[in-house]
Amino acid sequence: MSLKGVYTALSGAIAQSTKLDTIANNIANVNTPGFKRDQQVFSEYLTANEKDPTTIPIPRDVAAIESFYDMQGGDKSYVHEKGTYTDFSQGSLKRTGGNLDLAIDGPGFFEVSSPAGTRYTRSGNFTIDGNGRLVTKEGYPVLRGAEPGTPENERVIQFNAQGNVSISDNGQVTQGENLLGQLSLVNVANPDSLTKIGNNLYGPRPTMVPQLNPIPSPALKQGFIETSNVNVVQEMTDMITTHRVFESTQKAISAYDGMSEKLVNVVGKTTP
Repeated sequence: MSLKGVYTALSGAIAQSTKLDTIANNIANVNTPGFKRDQQVFSEYLTANEKDPTTIPIPRDVAAIESFYDMQGGDKSYVHEKGTYTDFSQGSLKRTGGNLDLAIDGPGFFEVSSPAGTRYTRSGNFTIDGNGRLVTKEGYPVLRGAEPGTPENERVIQFNAQGNVSISDNGQVTQGENLLGQLSLVNVANPDSLTKIGNNLYGPRPTMVPQLNPIPSPALKQGFIETSNVNVVQEMTDMITTHRVFESTQKAISAYDGMSEKLVNVVGKTTP
């Protein structure tokens, strides 16, 4: 008797546990501005794919499926975790009235400067730091548009102590009568090339290069922020379903464990 099916059930339990963690993180960030919900992606993995094709025996009975591959109870399928998928659909716009709160109405990302390089975000609840720079809540400077090759430190938006700050719908930043620049917004043609850093920032995946297209005339809403695109009802429903599947895999593991115990303690002792 082969009890390797316990590994199949175990892989399913691990997959559902990972999915529960993802759902819990989505619910925890339901009030995080610009947050995009994540979803786990799974697939079936067959151990037969690891076998050398030369080990396949020559069919002796063409009418029997078993004759084409002598499985011998050793080939099983497992749940394979392929990674995390981010849903970039837009959240609703919430009015705040703040002069430095911006919401992107449509596709695109703000460009910000981080110690690790340029990063991208949809969260537009900006502020001014002690050095007079327009920054994110994490303290990363928001970048303005410039010619290709311009250093990031020359693209920082710098305010002085005089004049009211205003940001137009196309991203032009003014203080009093002085134009300080236009916010840099880019559209990513291949969003799968982005990986989430924290809850609001995105950076390039190690093996992929984002295809960035500048947005010369973005659609922004000053005094608004984009809310999370998490649907609490959907997430709670998914959590209940995932928890039930997890419990089912645990029962399968317990059943295989009981079979193994009987095989050793009952069948083994009664066999002459």
